[in-house]
Amino acid sequence: MSTIAVVRLPASEFALEATLEGVPGVSFEVERVVAPEADRVMPYVWATAEAEQFDALQAALEDDPTTGDVELLVDLDDEWLFRMTWVGKTKFVIHILVEENGTIIDATGTGDEWQLRILFPARDALGATYEYCEEHDIPLRLEQIYRLDQSPRRGQYGLTEEQYETLIAALEKGYYDIPREISGTDLAADLGISHQALSERLRRGYTNLLTNALVVGENEISE
Repeated sequence: MSTIAVVRLPASEFALEATLEGVPGVSFEVERVVAPEADRVMPYVWATAEAEQFDALQAALEDDPTTGDVELLVDLDDEWLFRMTWVGKTKFVIHILVEENGTIIDATGTGDEWQLRILFPARDALGATYEYCEEHDIPLRLEQIYRLDQSPRRGQYGLTEEQYETLIAALEKGYYDIPREISGTDLAADLGISHQALSERLRRGYTNLLTNALVVGENEISE
């Protein structure tokens, strides 16, 4: 079964550490990652910073020891899309893309760390990647794991199936509208559960949603 893993690792052990340090407030979001060759990774990276920081940003990217062949593709004043080559400490990405047939769904770099969401064709591929990182002293930290057959939105935000369906039903039936289009009693009746069960699902759903959207990985899923 295909598996999605959310992982974190320090920028010092991955990519663009020098740029993140040298350009205060800059953040990166990877649009796409390809491996045109077995030993080379080419990401398309959005950079966000103050407009007046562009010259410093471009200079930092070109001098960064983890990058090569930096090319500006899109300029939106305070957002820029770059194509570049990652070298050096990014070798575990090659392992994911080439050896495990994985896909980097998205990756963001801010401050001193990166968060990546990775699709593996099977759970074994995730295990092999974790072992690879341990063997090569790459401090990969697993934040969350979920199957592809789960709802991406539900899995991404730590919701159980019942919590997800209850929150969606509440939204669609107007429970959150002002004024409310449906009462808690009527919503519970529509879902075939007690009012107390509704309250518990909503409360726990809120907790998981906020925890995983704002502080990913800090808490386990509440059933």
